[in-house]
Amino acid sequence: MSKAHTSSYQGRRKPRAEFATRADYLDHELQSMEPRRWRPNLPFRDYRFEIEDWVPAMAATIGKIVMVAAIVAAFATQLGLPDAFVIENVRYELLIAAVLFVILVSGFLNPTANLAGTHGPLIPLIPLIVASGGHPMALGLLVGVFGFILGITKGGSLLAKLTSNGVCGGLLLYLGFIGVTGQIKKLFAWAEGFDMAYLAFIVILGTIIMYAYLEHIQKRWLAVPLGALLAAGLSFAFGAPFEFTTEPGIPNLNPMYWWGDETGWQLGLPQLHHFIAVAPFAILAVAMWSPDFLGHRVFQEINYPPKTEKVLMDIDDTMVSASARQVTGSLLGGGNITSSWGTYIVPAAIARRPIAGGAILTGLLCIVAAICGYPMDLAIWQPVLSVALIVGVYLPLLEAGMQMTREGKTTQSAAVVIFSSALVNPVFGWSLTVLLDNLGLIGCKERGKELGHVGRWVVPGCVFVILCALMAAIGMFPGLPPLLESFHTSQ
Repeated sequence: MSKAHTSSYQGRRKPRAEFATRADYLDHELQSMEPRRWRPNLPFRDYRFEIEDWVPAMAATIGKIVMVAAIVAAFATQLGLPDAFVIENVRYELLIAAVLFVILVSGFLNPTANLAGTHGPLIPLIPLIVASGGHPMALGLLVGVFGFILGITKGGSLLAKLTSNGVCGGLLLYLGFIGVTGQIKKLFAWAEGFDMAYLAFIVILGTIIMYAYLEHIQKRWLAVPLGALLAAGLSFAFGAPFEFTTEPGIPNLNPMYWWGDETGWQLGLPQLHHFIAVAPFAILAVAMWSPDFLGHRVFQEINYPPKTEKVLMDIDDTMVSASARQVTGSLLGGGNITSSWGTYIVPAAIARRPIAGGAILTGLLCIVAAICGYPMDLAIWQPVLSVALIVGVYLPLLEAGMQMTREGKTTQSAAVVIFSSALVNPVFGWSLTVLLDNLGLIGCKERGKELGHVGRWVVPGCVFVILCALMAAIGMFPGLPPLLESFHTSQ
């Protein structure tokens, strides 16, 4: 066998029959791969499809429909647009994401760039963005520009390096706990809506037993499809109300329709004042990327075997890809605000699968869901949605956070980041704790000494001050009025 052949993925990989367990086979697949950065990566030449790839694909499709619907609905509510607009724009966004970026970028051109998903933490700020005179296209374009700058300057990876295991673990614990409790509350609110609150308890209890059993037999990667099936089955069995309403079809593909004065968003094209109004929110949105992207990469590191650095998610490339997807989607008429796709990368890491194969399957499922219409109704049905998010994203985040805070003085940093995140939000908690941790006030004192002045206080201090100024300007500090509002009032 030639040296060139043995140095390739095809030469290094071995068939499943040569391994004692499937887990060993999947580990070897990860260790054999060597993705080509911003060059064509072809199925079977550079990677293969496995049955496990369907798990993150299904979880990602469910998550995508739900999260994009939440963002577009938040805008639509403030702008007085009907529910039909929300459905059509979500279908449009699914096609944009699937065809132009999920399949093309993450599947073929750069398999170390995670899929560009949806910026969930920004949803509560959308009413304030619209009230401040914001425009969805202006917001999207600025998020894309700022994200691209951060990506090409490698600012994302720098911030990741300055974040200790304690800070990152605490952040994962906080996000996991808030996510689990939030979905449980939503599930009970759904069941109470038709006087069957006990159904939520039954669904959650069944999910706990199922998840524990899958952990026992080391098949946790099946949690999303089996959990969704269990939730739907129990809900149907107890007579919970459900009906298919979204019919098959293709959304309007003309960008001028979406950005018309009397069609689509009914806003026309943005003007200069729209960009000025959304600038603070765009900067904050991109600032939220770093802890989010870092958590996703760390989750891969925890679940992947040794010697798999080449297939880990590249934070800077993911930022560049997400920025390009954001600009393209906004110009075409979509309402999504992008980030790293957590409902894809977390289940993929659990299933010990790289990004590429599942990305292509995700794109295909998104296209099917957008055109068929009916799968969108099932994906956003509350029991299916809540259980899929709990077992596919939030419980794994809790487990990863606990694993990262087991050793040394990481618990100090973890406790502070949880405390400060609960006070304001995860962006504040992350930026404050990184500064305190790197200064040596908490956590490992020796670690701060190795970072130098730039890593110890210059970069963390500047990031903390800038983020606090932005959060104060738009009213994110509890009990304090927005500085922008105070400024406009004084004028």
